[in-house]
Amino acid sequence: MSLSEVADLANPLVAQHQHRTAFIALELSKTANLGSEITENIFTAALLHDIGAVSVEEKIAIHNFKEIDENIHTIRGELLLEQIPWLRKISKIVRNHHRNWKDWDDDIENPVVFSSQIILLSDYVERLINRNKYILHQVNDIVTIIKKLSGKVIHKNIVTYFLDLSKREEFWLDLTSPNLYSLLLINGQFKNMQIELEDVSLISNLYRDLIDFKSRFTATHTSGVSECAVKLSELFGLAALDVKSMRIAGNFHDIGKLIIPNSILEKPGKLTVDEFAIIRCHTYHTFRTLNSIGGLQQIAEWAAYHHEKLDGSGYPFHLTSEEIGTGSRIMAVADIFTAISEDRPYRKGMDKNEIYTVIKKQANENLLDKRIVELLFDNYEVINTQVKIKQSKALDFYETRFSSIIHENKRKL
Repeated sequence: MSLSEVADLANPLVAQHQHRTAFIALELSKTANLGSEITENIFTAALLHDIGAVSVEEKIAIHNFKEIDENIHTIRGELLLEQIPWLRKISKIVRNHHRNWKDWDDDIENPVVFSSQIILLSDYVERLINRNKYILHQVNDIVTIIKKLSGKVIHKNIVTYFLDLSKREEFWLDLTSPNLYSLLLINGQFKNMQIELEDVSLISNLYRDLIDFKSRFTATHTSGVSECAVKLSELFGLAALDVKSMRIAGNFHDIGKLIIPNSILEKPGKLTVDEFAIIRCHTYHTFRTLNSIGGLQQIAEWAAYHHEKLDGSGYPFHLTSEEIGTGSRIMAVADIFTAISEDRPYRKGMDKNEIYTVIKKQANENLLDKRIVELLFDNYEVINTQVKIKQSKALDFYETRFSSIIHENKRKL
């Protein structure tokens, strides 16, 4: 749920959108007396239904019912979810959550059809809510709009479930409550769920791709950082379990960038003071998101402290050398090495000599750990080769599957 929440931090307009949609879908499932398995699938799909909307601008446009191709983010969502074995079962639901009832050739009894329609209605209702107006003053207007969608956009049975649910003031008050996160933790489908490190690793792979594919200029950055951090960890002598955790931390290290507008990430010139202030908040959100998940505290630190400096001049926590562990120091070196070696909108990637000059200077100024910097350059060719291989695979996935499927869909429309 924390990973669902971070995607909705981008703008107050979409704050808690996926959580609120999931709450509506869960309550509809209860109203319809659905079984536990289909309810869990609906709840999970609702929590992740907009995972394919990779930019802040796209999220806002979708939320405001702007005339954009809604198939794009649903196709992306399906493709991302298909990479995780235990999320494949909801990928078709996410793919079809904007598909109108009149466009289905199948029966409503089909679980994918039924689930997609539940989320379509839930998503529609959540977007209709005016966040600046008392919720109970909006109920009649929302109900009127949903009634008009019955039989064409949404199956009449799903609308009937909603009409029954809408009569309960408690439903609307819970939906807009500041305590919704707690309500979902207590009453949701994952209240007793525990997952292994391997499952966390798979989830981190999904978010690695989501983070990188947010912008064409960073389509391989997280893959590169993660691989570099893993190689440095192995060379430093970290235990095998810690090396696995380092890969997860590398995959998650920029998850906070999901809230950063693409207009800033892709800006061809120098950032303004205000824009840079927005960029600097991404590590804060990385930490708060990961640290709220039980058992990921160490991974949260390794992931989020990559812009901290040993002399305390880093951000956002201004930690000093005594507070920055080995894992975080490794991540900091991996991040800057990968970043300055890549092409960006405002510059070309640096060569080995330029990289050495920049990183060595930071080590000499007590910003980066000298031991790890020396480890990087003592093993530069091996590390750089592995990083490039990993980035090449990520770029191939982005261009041949992620990007090409979107373009193919546009041609068909």
